[in-house]
Amino acid sequence: MNIFSTIKDETARVRQNIALIDAGDQVTYDELLHAAEIVSSELSRQGVNRFCRVGLLCEDSIDYVCTSLAILSIGGVIVPISPDQSKEEIQSVIEKIDLDFLIAEKRLQYGGAQLPLELFRSRSFTILQRAATSPAEGYYALNPAFIRFSSGTTGASKGVVLSHEAIIERTAAADKGLQITSSDRVLWVLSMSFHFVVTILLFLRRGATIILCGKNLPHAIIDGILHQNGTFIYASPFHYSLLSGSADIASDAFKNIRMAISTAMKLPDSTAEEFALKFGMELTEAYGIIEVGLPFIRISGSSKKGSVGKALPDYQIRLRDQDENGVGDILVKGQGMLDAYYSPWQGKGAILTDGWFSTGDLGKIDEDGFLFIVGRKKDVINFVGMKIFAQEVEEVINRHPSVEESRVYPVQHQRFGELPAAKLMLRTGISHDAAVEDIRRFCYLHLSSYKVPKEFEIVDSLPRTASGKLKR
Repeated sequence: MNIFSTIKDETARVRQNIALIDAGDQVTYDELLHAAEIVSSELSRQGVNRFCRVGLLCEDSIDYVCTSLAILSIGGVIVPISPDQSKEEIQSVIEKIDLDFLIAEKRLQYGGAQLPLELFRSRSFTILQRAATSPAEGYYALNPAFIRFSSGTTGASKGVVLSHEAIIERTAAADKGLQITSSDRVLWVLSMSFHFVVTILLFLRRGATIILCGKNLPHAIIDGILHQNGTFIYASPFHYSLLSGSADIASDAFKNIRMAISTAMKLPDSTAEEFALKFGMELTEAYGIIEVGLPFIRISGSSKKGSVGKALPDYQIRLRDQDENGVGDILVKGQGMLDAYYSPWQGKGAILTDGWFSTGDLGKIDEDGFLFIVGRKKDVINFVGMKIFAQEVEEVINRHPSVEESRVYPVQHQRFGELPAAKLMLRTGISHDAAVEDIRRFCYLHLSSYKVPKEFEIVDSLPRTASGKLKR
């Protein structure tokens, strides 16, 4: 099985539909698939073939989608790398996966041989081959398509391996809730480096038109609603908050939008209420997990506000170790589960227990089967759906010569979900004010900007457990 072949077969009757719109540029399905095949021929000539781990470092664009499809078509395995990450974080992903190839936008200055310009619509790419070590033996028993890291530089980032079969299963499972058709015009604002497998590939399978609106917010998405005839929005609460607060969009603007999905982070009640009050439309909340797919969608019209809905038909849910309030660890099983963790290698059998995956989230299920998420077991900060590992940020801060020790923690924020903040113990004799600004600059050099703590507090000591570990 191959997801590219699946898309090609399923769009046979809608090849003249517009597949992607990016500002003034657009491409039909026929043009997109033909371009992907041309790019794949050049990649094959460069040595890319089945099982090759190919890093893709590129901004969201028609070229991003075309290059992804080209890699998949020849059995290569995509390792998406966000250009918003710091060079240190990008290098960490390259080394942990030990890429066979890196395809990067030339402007990002990652070296390698220039790929022929005529292959691409608007971007110039280089391709760099690395002397890679061999993956674990179990890797070759799969039909791998993607390896996706959830963060940048800590051991917590394992690299989720997804096969073509898993992608085909999970996109079909998600569509039982999303119900995408070739008439849909999808307004897209999220990062393809973090959101691609379920959503973009599903939209392509169904022959929908994807309108890229991730730049010049909120004006690009407003234009998509008012002038591009959008019918479906897939965005985060942050984006809906921007729309609710914008004077440039009228209260009746959503009359042609059939579904507005809120994902990537928990939807705050105030954001949902503000949006419904202005536009007279309820947001549809979705709960996605990279290891599982998109198992929960709370369809608008449900009275279960605050929940992420019932499990979609192809998924099951149960809670483990429930407390007196019915709150327990959320376990999920169903179609399209992950195939492995890459580094260190763990096969599906070692990760799942009788097919169940432990999400690390805590929740409760009401009498009607609706799931309410109440917290997380994992030490993760959720900034607009992007995960920040506290330990990762602490390791960077602790490398600064003025810092004795640090503790990074989340601060709730109405628009962004959570913001990282840090408490710092400085070394003896260090000036507080000068140190904070220098530490802040140091963090911006070594971390993505969204991971840099927004507040720094100097403390004399940090709380510890009885065993001497840092108390979280």
